[in-house]
This record gives sequence, structure tokens and C-alpha cells, in this order.
Amino acid sequence: MKYCAGAIAGAAALAFCATAQAAEPATGSLTIAQAAESTMLDVTRAAAGVDWYILGNINEQLLQPDPTLEVKNWLAEKWELTEVDGLPVIEVWLRKGVKFHHGGELKASDMVFAHKRLANPDVSKWPHYQAKVDRIDVIDDHHFKIIFKEPDGTFIPGAGLMRLYGISEAYYNSHTEEEIQKRPDGTGPWKLVDRKVKEEFVLEAHDDYWNQEHRPGVKNLTIKIIPEDITRVAALQTGAVDWIDAVPPAMIEDVKNMDGIATASRPSGNNLFMTLPQYMDKLPGRNDNPFKDVRVRRAAALAVDMEGIIENVLFGQAQRYTTTTPGSSAYDADLEPYPYDPAKAKELMVEAGYADGFDVNCYNLITPREPNIKEYGEAFYAYLGQIGIRCKVVGEEYAPWLARNSRSREPQNDGILTHMWGHGVVADPGTPWSGHMHCYEEGKGWGSYSHYCDPEMDKLIEEQATIMDPTERIALLKKIGRKKYEEVAGGITTYVPLVTFAWRETKVAYNPWPWMGFWRKLQEIGLKQ
Repeated sequence: MKYCAGAIAGAAALAFCATAQAAEPATGSLTIAQAAESTMLDVTRAAAGVDWYILGNINEQLLQPDPTLEVKNWLAEKWELTEVDGLPVIEVWLRKGVKFHHGGELKASDMVFAHKRLANPDVSKWPHYQAKVDRIDVIDDHHFKIIFKEPDGTFIPGAGLMRLYGISEAYYNSHTEEEIQKRPDGTGPWKLVDRKVKEEFVLEAHDDYWNQEHRPGVKNLTIKIIPEDITRVAALQTGAVDWIDAVPPAMIEDVKNMDGIATASRPSGNNLFMTLPQYMDKLPGRNDNPFKDVRVRRAAALAVDMEGIIENVLFGQAQRYTTTTPGSSAYDADLEPYPYDPAKAKELMVEAGYADGFDVNCYNLITPREPNIKEYGEAFYAYLGQIGIRCKVVGEEYAPWLARNSRSREPQNDGILTHMWGHGVVADPGTPWSGHMHCYEEGKGWGSYSHYCDPEMDKLIEEQATIMDPTERIALLKKIGRKKYEEVAGGITTYVPLVTFAWRETKVAYNPWPWMGFWRKLQEIGLKQ
């Protein structure tokens, strides 16, 4: 069996060449502002989403999505998925002439080093993402094979993108961890030249960047860290900065009405849902668990006016979804979100034997992990009360909320709970569904944040994890998605937040790129001519 690169996840090659004649070096400066600060600048140690805001401009993967979310060959000039003795093998040909910031050339041995470092639990937060790779065999300096010991259906699609970064073995081996944090090395369009913690990052365009077609149009870039919403917006309005991220929802219209300001909104990549404690035999204070009945789960989904919440609580800065983000590989356009139908919801409650309703704990995240998330939770729980699902609302800060989500920590969730799992800007649901729809299995990686359990669903999720053929995999993911939708499995899907960027349109040329960095990848930012 053999699959060409163009047949897997839309990975057609871009029309540019690393050996093309170099463009004139960029000139000029821009100052921009971000709300959150990256904390880890070693790409192999990164864990939090904010880490990619800077690393996404410094480091690159073998594949990368373009602004339309189509996955392109990137550091990989071409690749093929084949089978040897019934096991998958990915053969990769690297682009020639790709230079690191320190001046060395990217070679196949660097990708072997990256794999080993990412697979090391003493270094990486995600060693399980490399667990099904047996080894990487180097053919020559720009040609290698990824040999699997068992199939990994999530290795290529979505935000997987082969899960390897172009990092220099020579640079990492000759610098301390502290030095790497201060001056990370990569192949990306920007290199870090200075940093003041909690204040700013100073970047410089990589003059020897391999991609002459898609590169920065400005030489120097200062990224100010301004977490306060009003201060960040004021800095844009006064001209102190030229571009900002995370325009607060309540100020969107004000920013759009500013003279000379352009905006763009994109899906954040974080899928929010309300998880239900279906996995429990009994809820606190009861001899049963109403959420084991699919009619109660459907009633809860029908009881909430999500369109109203999006308009009035989230100021329109959200996108509804059913099973996964629109535009993802497993997106099913035939499935519409549950409508707001409280009358039908009450009928289902009566049919299920809960005409008088019931009491339940409802845990609400009050730390602003996403804009207005506290208010969203409050509104959601208020709607449930109208059909007799009476919430005892408990507000929780991020740390205890995260512990309650996790099945390996205490206290265990015993109620309805605000939940989220990033499907990725380039979305593939295989990994998040394995985490929040599979029965929890201690030490095996399944159901790590799951409050749902169904052996039939487990079989389907385990099967999708083994399929690397894209057509077969997508068909199975859609089958799982339909079951998820019909049974309200894994929680009630609600929305994907939108992130809005704003910039001075007479000065800044800006085209949002998605990954890495959740649209903070400044691949083509520059000065207008």
C-alpha cells in the first residue's frame, strides 16, 4: 500500500523552492502587542498553548497549514506513506538549503534528534505522541524514513503534522537549557534577539529564510506583553503599537469603528462543551444518575439558547459546532446543532421519568481562560433550570477546575462541568475524542478527561487511532461523530471562540496564518509600501 503526499490531508506542495533567488532583506520596524506571554521557548519542552505564540514564529514542522487551512508540504519537500510487513512507514525528503538561525543547514539527523528529544519523558510533556514510532532511519542528509511499531492515525492529520520540529542537534548539544531559553534556534521566519520577561520579545527577520515567497516584510518586530484589555486597545488607538491580538468581545465594535483600523476574526481552535457525569452510577444525594438516560442528555442540549448566549454574552465572538469545528477533516455538514426547544426538552424529561426535575452540582470555570467564560457558564446553567435541571452552581478557579476535569486527580467530577479541548486550528478530533469520550483507563492514556463511558464507543475510538489511510479514517470519524451527536456523548457541544486581531491598515500589511501559534504566526506581517 502506498499513498502520495497529495492524497494525505491535502498535503500538496507549495509552489516555491528553497534554492530560489533570495529576496531583498526586509527593512523597517513594527511594534505590536499580545495579551499573553509565552513561557517556554524550547519547542521540545513546550506544553501550553501560549508557548506557541512565539515558538510558532521560530520553529517549523514538516507540514504546515496555509491561511486557508489547507495543509502544505513545508520542511518536507515531499513524502509518502507506505507499508512494510503490514506496518506503516512515512518516507520524507527534506527541502535542501533550509538554514537554521545560527547558520547550519537542516538535515535528516536533526529530525532524528528531534524525535528522540520529543519522545523523552524527562524533556517532553507529550512523549506519548511519539510512542508508536519505532525509530527514524536516515537514508542521506535530506532523506529519512519514520518506522512505526504500530499504526498511529493521529500522526499526520489535524495539528499532528508528523509531530516533528526542525531543531539543530549541534545547537542543542552545544548550549545549556538556560541558553536555549534565552536564544532558541529554529528554521522559522523570525529569530529571537532579546526578551524582557513580562514586558516584551524582540524578533528579527531571518534573512536566510528558505521560503522567499511567504516571509516577513519588516526587519525588526517588538512584541509588547499587555494583558490588560483596555490598555492594549488604547495602545493601538494612540499609535503606541501597530497591531494587537485578543480584542476583547465587548470592545469589538468600538475597535472596528476606529479610524484607520482593520480587523480579522478567526476560530481560536479551542472547542468548548459542557460535560455531563454520565460515567457515574449515582449522583450525590440520589439513588440514580439521570444523565445515563439519553433523553435527559438530549433535553439538556435542547434547553439552552446557545445562539442567544453567543449574541448577548459573547458579543457574537463565537462559532457554533456540532461534533468538530467546521472545516476540519471530520466535519459533517449534515449535522446541525441542537436547536433551542424548551418545550421538546420538557417532553423528554417527562418521558424519562423526571417531570419534577432534579438537583445537580454545576461547576463553573471563573478564571478567564476564554473571554466571558464565567458568564457563559452562568447563562447555560440558568437555561437548564427552566426544564427542571436545578443547578447548584460552584465557581472554580483554573487549578481546581483542571483537577476536577482530570480523571487521575481528586476531587472527581460529580456534576455538569465547563469543559474544553482544543481540536487544533487545523482540527482533527481523534486525540480529544480519545481523551473525553473513551472510558477512563488508568495508565493507558484513554479517557484522561472523560466523564462518559460506553464500550461500543470505545471500540470505535480505538479503531480510529489505528487508521492512517485518510479516506477510511475520515469515514470512521464521521461515524463516531454521528453517534456522539445522537447520544450527546462526551458532553453538550457549545461553541468555538473567535479571536480577533486589529491593526493600523495604512501601515501594516498582515495576513493571518494559523499554525503554529493559533493565528499568532506572523509569517507575512510587514510594512505597507
